[in-house]
Amino acid sequence: MNKKKNNPGGIVYSTNPDFSFDNGPEEEQDTLAPGQQRLKVLLDKKQRAGKVVTLVEGFVGKAEDLEKLGKDLKTKCGAGGSAKDGVILVQGDYREKVIKWLQDWGYHAK
Repeated sequence: MNKKKNNPGGIVYSTNPDFSFDNGPEEEQDTLAPGQQRLKVLLDKKQRAGKVVTLVEGFVGKAEDLEKLGKDLKTKCGAGGSAKDGVILVQGDYREKVIKWLQDWGYHAK
């Protein structure tokens, strides 16, 4: 059996005129300088069993830099959390503290 390796998705033909074949994951965008970042700090408690979390959204950059910023914020707050998909999650209501630290580090945060 002879199979072609250049089409890993198995798509042979599409009738959709707007179809474009996805060749894989896109490259990560370079991390913007802190002065160019526009971050939003939110309080969220949806789908979290009534527990509140502080969300930091809008980070543009590499996953390693997001993880580092998330780790710094979680350490300052003394709380757990996670950082993925451009969102930092800190367990608890730390909005004022997070905004203060982000602004001290040169980020534009609301």
